[in-house]
Order: sequence, then C-alpha cells, then structure tokens
Amino acid sequence: MKLVAVGTVAFDSIETPFAKQEKVIGGAATYITLTASHFVDSSGLVSVVGEDFPTDFLADMKNRGINQEGLEIKMGEKSFYWSGKYHFDMNTRDTLVTDLNVLATFDPKVPASYTNAPVLLLGNLVPAVQSSVLDQFPTRPAFVVMDTMNFWMDVAWDDLMAVIKRVDVLSINDEEARQMSKEHSLVKAAKKILAMGPKYLIIKKGEHGALLFHENQVFFAPALPLEDVVDPTGAGDTFAGGFAGYLAKTQNYSFENMKRAIIVGSAMASFTCEKFGPQRLLEINQDDINARIAQFVSLVNFDIELV
Repeated sequence: MKLVAVGTVAFDSIETPFAKQEKVIGGAATYITLTASHFVDSSGLVSVVGEDFPTDFLADMKNRGINQEGLEIKMGEKSFYWSGKYHFDMNTRDTLVTDLNVLATFDPKVPASYTNAPVLLLGNLVPAVQSSVLDQFPTRPAFVVMDTMNFWMDVAWDDLMAVIKRVDVLSINDEEARQMSKEHSLVKAAKKILAMGPKYLIIKKGEHGALLFHENQVFFAPALPLEDVVDPTGAGDTFAGGFAGYLAKTQNYSFENMKRAIIVGSAMASFTCEKFGPQRLLEINQDDINARIAQFVSLVNFDIELV
C-alpha cells in the first residue's frame, strides 16, 4: 500500500454558464485515488457510500489498484450529494444543495492493511475526524497531507489547530489562507500559518496556479491556460492526488521534489477541468500525462541574460 486517502465518495450535480450535468460521480477521495492510480499501483480508500452508488464504478476503481477494504457501504441509505452553480468566470460558485446522507454519521475506520502506507491524505472532513484517522496509525505515516475549508475555521477552530500540528502539508485556497491568518498578503499569511504547525503550506489559486511555502522558501506553479473549462469541481482534489501520488511514487519528500510534485498536480488538475466529473482521469494514459507536463515546462521555461 503506497498511499491512503480519507474523504468523500459522492454524487455532484453541476451547472455552469455553458452546460449542466446531473448526478456525476464526485467526492474528494474519488478524485484523489483515481489521480494517484496513475503513479502508484496500490492505494487505499477510506470513505462511505449508500447503496445507490454504482457498483460498476467501484469495480473500475478496484481494477486501478484502489483497495476498498476501508469503504463502508450503507444499505438502505443514500450517498453524499452536492449541487452547485458556477459563475461566468468558472472560479466562483454557489452551493445549491448539500445532502450529507451517509456522511452525517461517517466514522472512518482504517483497516490494518492500510497502516503501513507511507503517504496519507486527509480529505476535507471534520477536524476531529481527521485526528481520529491519524490516531489509528500505530506509526505515523512518513508524509501526511491535509485539506480543510473555511467552514471548519468558523465552527471547529480548536480542533483544526490541533490536527494541523500533526501534518506535513496543509493545502488550502487563497481565500481560506486569508481567513485563517487574518492577513491579506499571502506571503504574510503563509508565515502565520506555518507557525501554527504544518511544515509545508500549499495555497491554491485556481486558474492562477499554486504556491508552495516552506520556511523562507517559496515556489510558484502556474495553471495551464485551457481554451475550454468544462467543470473545475474536482480540480483541487485532483491536484492533491497528483501531488501526493508523485511523492508516493518517488518516496522523496524534499522541497525540491515537492516542486516537481506541484507541477504534476497542476498538470493532472488541468485534465479534470476538460470534462464533467472524473471522466478524463479514466481516459488518459502515461503518454498524455508526460505530454501535459511538458506543456507546463515550456510554459515557464525561458532564457534571460542579466545586464
């Protein structure tokens, strides 16, 4: 087991100014594990679904090396469901419906077969639940990545502060970084957040790329300009899956290698935006990934003579 992801497996209904799709497969853990499957041959899923979740999709995930021993299927109940509507810029969105369903009582159990995984991704869940997952590992994983959101900053601040002290990387967006730090400057925000406990901080900026902070070091990765953005819903989780999947594959957790992982994550996220749901992650192969990463290299590679 190279990587374990804890988070949601769900249904999403998505409306954009250009198209609409009902009940596509979604959820953070879905995007994370499908993305990571392009880099590692064995990962573990910890999540919960209802009996309405399609078994053929779960079978496809299993065929991609995604172990489901940690997936609870609650018969007679419905899977987590989210519905949202994107604005014209395709960056901002309004939540229309959130039905927790099986997620309301989700108490993740980490199978013993998962506990030797070197990389753990804690998806956006109740901070106390994230802590309980870490408690289930007899030996702390070599590398822990955590996602959270502004809602938990409002209602579970103390629990959030407790868990971020236990992780290597905190991954949040720019709005969340400003709220957590009470700083407008992302550089100042990063310094404050790193002082709260995590060793590294990723600040995602949507179509404007991502920043990686560690001590006094900063690295910026652009987002690939796409002619058509169909659905950005899972881009952030795909980014996390690519980032962690690459680190799990290389087993090198240095800042220099994290720079490469950031580019890999950005490349994978760009695929996700091209179709609704995780469809593109099911279609692409290693040649596609290599070609997309090469596009990122050419995007930022230049020669300059200083005078």
